[in-house]
Amino acid sequence: MEPVARVRAPGARRRAAGDPRAARAADQDAGRSGQEHRHPRRGRGAQPAAADAGSQLRPDTGGPAGADASPRRFGIRPAGRARRRGRRPRDRGAALKRPNLAGKLTHPFIILTGLSGSGKSQAIRALEDLGYFCVDNLPTTLIPTLAKLTLRGGDIEKVAIVVDVREGNFLSSFPKIYRQVRKIRGLKAMLIFLDASNSTLVRRFSETRRPHPLARGRSASEGIRDERARMAAIRDMADEIVDTSDMTVHELRQFFMGLSRDRTRARLVVTILSFGFKHGVPLDADLIFDVRCLPNPHFVPALRRRTGRDRAVVRFIEKDGSTREFIERLESYLQFVLPHYISEGKSYLTVAIGCTGGRHRSVMIAERVRRALSSVAGAQIRVRHRDIGTS
Repeated sequence: MEPVARVRAPGARRRAAGDPRAARAADQDAGRSGQEHRHPRRGRGAQPAAADAGSQLRPDTGGPAGADASPRRFGIRPAGRARRRGRRPRDRGAALKRPNLAGKLTHPFIILTGLSGSGKSQAIRALEDLGYFCVDNLPTTLIPTLAKLTLRGGDIEKVAIVVDVREGNFLSSFPKIYRQVRKIRGLKAMLIFLDASNSTLVRRFSETRRPHPLARGRSASEGIRDERARMAAIRDMADEIVDTSDMTVHELRQFFMGLSRDRTRARLVVTILSFGFKHGVPLDADLIFDVRCLPNPHFVPALRRRTGRDRAVVRFIEKDGSTREFIERLESYLQFVLPHYISEGKSYLTVAIGCTGGRHRSVMIAERVRRALSSVAGAQIRVRHRDIGTS
C-alpha cells in the first residue's frame, strides 16, 4: 500500500512559532511528510531539494522530487539519532505559588523590662496565666536564639521574657539586640517598660525588705535614682510604658488581658487617662492636657462628692461658654495627629488629661474625647480614670 503523503500548509510553522508544543508537532509532521524544515537540531539529516523540484512530489515517498527515499517518510529516525528524552522541566510556577507560612503567622514576643520593684515578677505571672511561655532573667545574648526557635513551630506560639539591670551587659547590648529581633519575619516583638514613682518604689522595697540591686550599701532612694538614669535610653525605646504606681495585682492582670485583646483589632491602642495633678503626673503619658482652666465643680457642695460621669457635673462644666470651644479644639487636634501616629508605626499612645483632683473635669473631658476619637480608623480607644476614687 502506498503511504499517504502529509502536506503541511506553508504558514503552519509560522503559526506554531508562538506555541512550543505546536512547533514540535509541526516538526514531526514535516518529518513524516519528508518536507524540509529549518529546525537547527533536526534539519542536519535533511537533504536539500533541487530548486526546480521544490514544487514536485515523489509518488512513492511523498517527498521532493530528486530526493532519496528515507525512513523519515514514516517518522522513523536513523540509528544513533534517537530523540533525547530529558527530565521534565521543573514547574517554577509551583515554587512561586508555595505559601510562605512564616510571613502569615505572627508570634507575639513580649520583652518586659523596667525599674526594679515596678512589678515585673507580677506581670510575667499574669502573662503566664494568659498562655505565654515565660522566661525570667534571660541573658540578653540568647534573646535572638529564643525568638528564632519560636518560629519553628511546636507548642510555643507566644513568648514573654524579663530582662533588667541584674545582667551586667544588659544596658550596652540590649538596644542592638532588640533591633535585630524586630527584623525577624513572622515575629511580633514588643518592648514593655514597667515604671513607678520613686516614692512607690521606696515603699515597696521597704515592705519586702529586699535591697535594691544597685544600692550597694547606699539607700534605696539612691539606687532607684541611679537605675532610672541608666534605663532612660531603653525606656525611650519602649512600645508601651506602664505606670504601676497605683495598680493592684488584679489591675495589672486586667491590663495585659486588654493589651492582648486590643492589639488583635487595631494598629494603634490609645489610652485616654484622667488624673489629678495633686496626685502626680502620670509617668507613662505621651501627651498631657491641663483642663484646670474649666469651671471646678468641687466648690459646689452638691457636686463635690460626684464625678465627671454624672449629668449634673457635666451640665455645670458646660455652662461656661469656653468649655465647648475647648473640647472642640482638643478633639480636632487629636483627630488630626492620630492618623500620623498610625502612619509612623506607633503602637501605643497615652493621652493624659488632668485637673486638680482627677475627679470632675478631667473625667468629663476624657469621656468626651473617647467618644470623639472612636471613629478614627485603625485606632482602638480605651479610657482609664486613675484618681476618680481618690479623695
